Amino acid sequence: MAHVTQTRSTLVLGTRGSKLAVHQSEWVQARLKELVPDVTVTLRRIQTSGDKILDVPLAKIGGKGLFVKEIEEALLSGEIDLAVHSMKDVPTELPEGLDLLCVPFREDPRDALISRDGRPFRDLPQGAKVGTSSLRRQAQLLQARPDLSIGMLRGNLDTRLRKLREGQFDAIVLAAAGLRRLGWDREITEYLAPEISLPAIGQGALGIEGRKDDAFVRSLLSGLEHGPTRTMVLAERALLHRLQGGCQVPIAAYATLSGSGVTLEGLVASVDGKEIIRDRVQGTAADPESMGIQLAERLLARGGDRILRAIYGTAS
Repeated sequence: MAHVTQTRSTLVLGTRGSKLAVHQSEWVQARLKELVPDVTVTLRRIQTSGDKILDVPLAKIGGKGLFVKEIEEALLSGEIDLAVHSMKDVPTELPEGLDLLCVPFREDPRDALISRDGRPFRDLPQGAKVGTSSLRRQAQLLQARPDLSIGMLRGNLDTRLRKLREGQFDAIVLAAAGLRRLGWDREITEYLAPEISLPAIGQGALGIEGRKDDAFVRSLLSGLEHGPTRTMVLAERALLHRLQGGCQVPIAAYATLSGSGVTLEGLVASVDGKEIIRDRVQGTAADPESMGIQLAERLLARGGDRILRAIYGTAS
């Protein structure tokens, strides 16, 4: 790191205040302490719009940037030096001057079902009430089981699990990654196969954002970078960007690597799950973004454009 002239002995890491966000930020803080013990990283909790509005579905308040906007403003003003996000919360267009400086190793990207009585998805009772805040999950669950009743589930992981235990839902669906990071994977009844619930773009991955010209922080984070994860996330995010989707539109994409080959699967769905357009493309790790664009074009051509126009028409 001798080539970086501007060194600092302390850095401020911005994070949302939820248990999971703080845990993820503490994980990065601990890794940096191992890599660069002479740099002190302190955490600063920042409340975001998405954390303040808990009684409205995210899709109704415009899903883009709800969990990152205030944190990005703190980065741009110099109040903090880096921020750890769940990648699925990060809009595909970053503000001028900011960059994803590091993408660490991806945790399990699948969705997880937690049911009150331990029944897997296929064995839930007829008409069971399933909680989720995601239109992507809702559409796919309803396609697999049109009899289900889907209820809005917002709040942090603790709140969601409490609502299940209180009997407000028969089952809830969450990202497996968050549960695993908090050591709560014993709660999981079933990991949902991508054939049932294709994951959200970037699900399970973290993105560490900073100022584009901050060579010092970029160099510190290089030891945490995981190239294969960045490749998968770039492919998925390119699809989302081409479809101009926010976090809550029923769009999903999931990239997998095998050697230098990449398979990208994606879908666009109607909110009620009655229509799902799904396709996949294969390519190489050399140009993941062109794969994302190629798959997006195929989904649009097969009717995805019509579905998205209908959704954006009702959301505006």
